[in-house]
Amino acid sequence: MSTDETTTATAAPGDSPFRSEPSARDQAPQFVLPLVVRIERAAPPARTDALETAARAVLVLLGDERSLGDGAWARAVRDWQDARIRKVVRRARGAEWRRAEALPGITVAGQAAEVRVFPPVPLDGWPKDLAKLQVSGTDLDDPEPPAEPGPGVPVLWLNPGLEMSAGKAMAQAGHGAQLAWWELTQPQRAAWREAGYPLAVRTAAPSRWEELTTSGLPVVRDAGFTEIAPGSCTVVADHPALR
Repeated sequence: MSTDETTTATAAPGDSPFRSEPSARDQAPQFVLPLVVRIERAAPPARTDALETAARAVLVLLGDERSLGDGAWARAVRDWQDARIRKVVRRARGAEWRRAEALPGITVAGQAAEVRVFPPVPLDGWPKDLAKLQVSGTDLDDPEPPAEPGPGVPVLWLNPGLEMSAGKAMAQAGHGAQLAWWELTQPQRAAWREAGYPLAVRTAAPSRWEELTTSGLPVVRDAGFTEIAPGSCTVVADHPALR
């Protein structure tokens, strides 16, 4: 269960890390944001719960004081964002999970899901206890269809025409949350943070997808390294403050 990719935002500025064309960012040292989802064999989380928890984990890291200013993680976060934006999702259980929790990072809990996010690391510089975690082989399901998002809740809409593994979709949801975060003003970010980063991840109705992708909201386009074709629109980040 993983993804290792860059993304492209529509209407991105010239120096955006989400441009699909080659740029100076490709020459910079490349970093990756590791996320580890806890999947115990007897009690795996629901798919939507895991996707939402992963998206919140990205926001929690971006808004953490250690990622800002002169914080302990700020240089790594800046280096990561100065190059291409990559996220990798791995899975752990039992002793693997306990070893991952011992490393510097933040564990974010959903309804039942747990995702630990770590400060960015070089592509070839993974901590040993994370590097040996499984990358693939597990998927997740929703036992019941997720409920309609509540009024005013930011929604990360998934492309209804794409089949993605849970890990791929978790990374894409994280990309969508990050795009929304970048588009918000500082007061809007603070309000979202103080509310606990409420959000929902849902698959858009096929009849609404074109409207969403042309609405001016942030759109994630996949670089095509894994699972789907390059340039595929995967997520639209629908935060009420951006409408």
